[in-house]
Amino acid sequence: MTRILVVDDEYVDREVARRVLAEYHEKLELEFANDGQQALDLVNEKGADLVLTDLRMPEMDGLELVEHISEDHPLVPVVLMTAKGSEQIAVKALAAGAASYVPKDEIEGELLDTVAQVLDVAESRRSRSKLLAFLHRETHFEIVNDIHLIQPLVSYFQASLERLEFGDEAVRTRIGMALSEGVANAIVRGNLEIGSELRATDRDAYDALIASRQGEAPYSDRRVYITATESVDEVIYTIRDEGNGFDPEDVPDPTAAENLLAVSGRGIMLMRTFMDEVKYNEKGSCVTLIKRAESVED
Repeated sequence: MTRILVVDDEYVDREVARRVLAEYHEKLELEFANDGQQALDLVNEKGADLVLTDLRMPEMDGLELVEHISEDHPLVPVVLMTAKGSEQIAVKALAAGAASYVPKDEIEGELLDTVAQVLDVAESRRSRSKLLAFLHRETHFEIVNDIHLIQPLVSYFQASLERLEFGDEAVRTRIGMALSEGVANAIVRGNLEIGSELRATDRDAYDALIASRQGEAPYSDRRVYITATESVDEVIYTIRDEGNGFDPEDVPDPTAAENLLAVSGRGIMLMRTFMDEVKYNEKGSCVTLIKRAESVED
């Protein structure tokens, strides 16, 4: 049964909406609230498939209601009922997350089509979210030692996280930074065997050595292998190079204040800061990065 919550402090306007919506579906369940706070309490308690709200109301207005629902119930769409004089608030409410709007003087002719359209889109999104709960995807890349491949690789994984609805933009950016550092370490320190000491003392020589070894055997023959295992619960990335490896314990603790500004260990610090778990194999040629959804929600 489709449940729609109508929010308006004017009884006459609520009745107009009720009469029009009664034509939508025989199994439609309607509930009513006089203001935004009452509506929010009802959504928190019983949920809703759609909220149809006025903008100008006491206690909590329509804009505040949209902001709360977008934050706490992102799968519940909100349709605005706009009246003359509330245009500026309507624009803000749409920017804050409202799905659509219907002018009050057009409710008779426009409300049913608008509600049907929004419910169809919302159901598609809810169904997609349910489907994603069963998704377990594994992706493999084998790349050459070209540092210019790092950014498009990271962008690919960030887009994958967005499709998976894993975290917000800030979370996906931090995961991208961790991946970028991990792949850069695998290429430069692992396969090309270039330490960060040269970078700290002579950046031009550092860049020149990278360019040189990219075309010089045995360095140029090595590859970096990246595997991503993604689900709504967690994402796991393994990054393996074909170099001689290193002992991560030999790297000075990058989180210590005296080492914070050092170039050496910066990548490890960022990976440990942005991911929930960072594990190296015994040889130091493979790193596993793990981010869990529960830590994102916290």
